[in-house]
Amino acid sequence: MTESLLRERMAIFGKSLYDRGYLHGSSGNLSVRLEDGFLVTPTNSCLGFLDPGAIAKLDLSGRHLSGDKPSKEAFLHVSVYQARSNSQAVVHSHSTHSVALSCLQAADPTDLLPPITAYGVMKIGKLPLVPYYRPGDPALAAAVQETATDHSAVLLANHGPVVAGRSLEDAIWALEELEETAKLHFLLEGRPTRLLTAAQIGELNRVFPS
Repeated sequence: MTESLLRERMAIFGKSLYDRGYLHGSSGNLSVRLEDGFLVTPTNSCLGFLDPGAIAKLDLSGRHLSGDKPSKEAFLHVSVYQARSNSQAVVHSHSTHSVALSCLQAADPTDLLPPITAYGVMKIGKLPLVPYYRPGDPALAAAVQETATDHSAVLLANHGPVVAGRSLEDAIWALEELEETAKLHFLLEGRPTRLLTAAQIGELNRVFPS
C-alpha cells in the first residue's frame, strides 16, 4: 500500500473513531509503519478532521522528517515499533471505559480484564497496566517498550490504551474490542458472571494464535 493511500486511510479511520466517540477533542493518535519510518497524526489535531497531507512522517528513531509537527506522544509509537517488529500500526485513544479501567486500583496489574468473551481473548489477550507518567513524559517510553514486548495492547494508568496491530485495521479493531470489553466489565460488575475457563482460553490460543 502506498504512503499516499495510508495517509488517506488514517484520515478515514480517525474520523470513524471520532464520530463514534472513541476519541474526543484533540485526544488520541494513530500511526502506521513505513519501510523508511512511520506516519503519525499531528500534535493538537482532531482525528475527526485530519488532513492526510499534514500527517507527520518520522524515521524509526522518532526524528521528524516531514509534515506537521508530530503528536507529543509519538515516542509511544516509537517504543512499540521497537518492541514489536511485526506491528505495522499503533493506535492510542482516551476511550471512556478503557480510561475508567485505567483509573481503578487493580488487583492484578498484569491483567486488568477478565476473560469475558472469546473475541476479547483473541484480540487483546492479557491487558497489563503501565504505571502513571504525565502525558508526554519521555520516561514513559521505556515502560511502554518493556511491556509491549509481550503484549499487543497495554493500558497507561489514568490515561488510556495503546494498541498495536499487523495493520491499521487490525490495531483499530483490537482497540474497539478492548473498549467494548471494558464496557462489559463495568456492566457485569458485582453480578455472577460466567467467564471463559482456562481450557477454553487455551483452545482459543491454539486455534487463533496471536
